[in-house]
Amino acid sequence: MTDFPGQPGAPLTAAQDIQWGSLAHLLGIVGFLPSLIIWLVFKDRGPFANSEGKEALNFQITCLIGEFIGWVLIAVFIGAIVIPLVYLARIIFSIIAFVAAKDGLPYRYPFSVRLIK
Repeated sequence: MTDFPGQPGAPLTAAQDIQWGSLAHLLGIVGFLPSLIIWLVFKDRGPFANSEGKEALNFQITCLIGEFIGWVLIAVFIGAIVIPLVYLARIIFSIIAFVAAKDGLPYRYPFSVRLIK
Protein backbone atom coordinates (compact mmCIF):
# COMPACT_ATOMS: atom_id res chain seq x y z
CA MET A 1 0.00 0.00 0.00
CA THR A 2 1.32 3.44 -0.93
CA ASP A 3 1.68 6.15 1.72
CA PHE A 4 0.13 9.49 0.87
CA PRO A 5 0.97 12.72 2.75
CA GLY A 6 -2.59 12.91 4.12
CA GLN A 7 -2.48 9.45 5.70
CA PRO A 8 -1.62 9.07 9.38
CA GLY A 9 2.03 8.11 9.75
CA ALA A 10 2.90 9.04 6.17
CA PRO A 11 6.01 11.16 5.59
CA LEU A 12 5.35 14.87 5.47
CA THR A 13 5.93 16.92 2.37
CA ALA A 14 8.62 19.62 2.68
CA ALA A 15 5.93 22.30 3.11
CA GLN A 16 4.08 20.30 5.76
CA ASP A 17 7.34 19.59 7.56
CA ILE A 18 8.13 23.31 7.76
CA GLN A 19 4.53 24.14 8.70
CA TRP A 20 4.41 21.75 11.66
CA GLY A 21 7.93 22.65 12.78
CA SER A 22 7.06 26.34 12.86
CA LEU A 23 3.69 25.75 14.56
CA ALA A 24 5.48 23.87 17.35
CA HIS A 25 7.19 27.18 18.16
CA LEU A 26 4.18 29.46 17.75
CA LEU A 27 1.71 27.33 19.69
CA GLY A 28 4.21 27.17 22.54
CA ILE A 29 2.87 30.59 23.52
CA VAL A 30 0.02 28.83 25.32
CA GLY A 31 2.27 26.32 27.08
CA PHE A 32 4.27 23.16 26.57
CA LEU A 33 1.39 20.85 25.59
CA PRO A 34 1.00 21.94 21.92
CA SER A 35 4.75 21.59 21.35
CA LEU A 36 4.72 18.16 22.99
CA ILE A 37 1.80 16.95 20.88
CA ILE A 38 3.29 18.25 17.63
CA TRP A 39 6.67 16.68 18.39
CA LEU A 40 5.16 13.32 19.37
CA VAL A 41 2.89 13.16 16.31
CA PHE A 42 5.36 14.40 13.68
CA LYS A 43 8.84 13.45 14.98
CA ASP A 44 9.04 10.36 12.78
CA ARG A 45 7.33 11.94 9.79
CA GLY A 46 9.65 14.85 9.02
CA PRO A 47 13.17 15.87 10.06
CA PHE A 48 12.40 19.58 10.38
CA ALA A 49 9.26 18.96 12.47
CA ASN A 50 11.33 16.62 14.65
CA SER A 51 14.19 19.04 15.30
CA GLU A 52 12.04 22.15 15.68
CA GLY A 53 9.41 20.37 17.76
CA LYS A 54 12.14 19.12 20.06
CA GLU A 55 13.69 22.58 20.34
CA ALA A 56 10.31 24.20 21.03
CA LEU A 57 9.46 21.55 23.62
CA ASN A 58 12.79 22.00 25.42
CA PHE A 59 12.21 25.76 25.58
CA GLN A 60 8.66 25.31 26.87
CA ILE A 61 9.91 22.93 29.56
CA THR A 62 12.50 25.55 30.52
CA CYS A 63 9.71 28.14 30.79
CA LEU A 64 7.66 25.73 32.89
CA ILE A 65 10.62 25.31 35.27
CA GLY A 66 11.00 29.11 35.42
CA GLU A 67 7.33 29.54 36.24
CA PHE A 68 7.55 26.91 38.97
CA ILE A 69 10.56 28.70 40.49
CA GLY A 70 8.63 31.96 40.29
CA TRP A 71 5.69 30.47 42.15
CA VAL A 72 8.02 29.09 44.82
CA LEU A 73 9.61 32.53 45.18
CA ILE A 74 6.28 34.35 45.32
CA ALA A 75 6.52 34.29 49.13
CA VAL A 76 9.56 36.60 48.97
CA PHE A 77 7.98 38.75 46.22
CA ILE A 78 10.71 37.91 43.70
CA GLY A 79 8.23 35.56 42.05
CA ALA A 80 6.04 38.55 41.21
CA ILE A 81 8.86 39.67 38.91
CA VAL A 82 10.02 36.26 37.67
CA ILE A 83 6.63 34.95 36.52
CA PRO A 84 5.76 37.87 34.19
CA LEU A 85 9.31 37.84 32.79
CA VAL A 86 9.00 34.14 31.96
CA TYR A 87 5.64 34.73 30.24
CA LEU A 88 7.10 37.64 28.28
CA ALA A 89 10.15 35.60 27.23
CA ARG A 90 7.87 32.72 26.18
CA ILE A 91 5.84 34.99 23.92
CA ILE A 92 8.74 36.93 22.41
CA PHE A 93 11.04 33.98 21.74
CA SER A 94 8.22 31.76 20.45
CA ILE A 95 7.29 34.40 17.89
CA ILE A 96 10.93 34.92 16.87
CA ALA A 97 11.36 31.15 16.49
CA PHE A 98 8.13 30.88 14.46
CA VAL A 99 9.24 33.62 12.05
CA ALA A 100 12.57 31.86 11.46
CA ALA A 101 11.09 28.35 11.22
CA LYS A 102 8.31 29.31 8.79
CA ASP A 103 11.06 30.23 6.33
CA GLY A 104 12.63 26.80 6.82
CA LEU A 105 15.46 28.06 9.02
CA PRO A 106 16.20 26.08 12.18
CA TYR A 107 16.00 28.14 15.36
CA ARG A 108 17.91 27.61 18.58
CA TYR A 109 16.65 29.44 21.66
CA PRO A 110 19.32 31.53 23.43
CA PHE A 111 18.56 29.84 26.75
CA SER A 112 16.98 26.45 27.10
CA VAL A 113 17.52 23.32 29.14
CA ARG A 114 17.86 20.63 26.51
CA LEU A 115 16.30 17.67 28.27
CA ILE A 116 15.12 15.99 25.06
CA LYS A 117 18.02 15.16 22.79
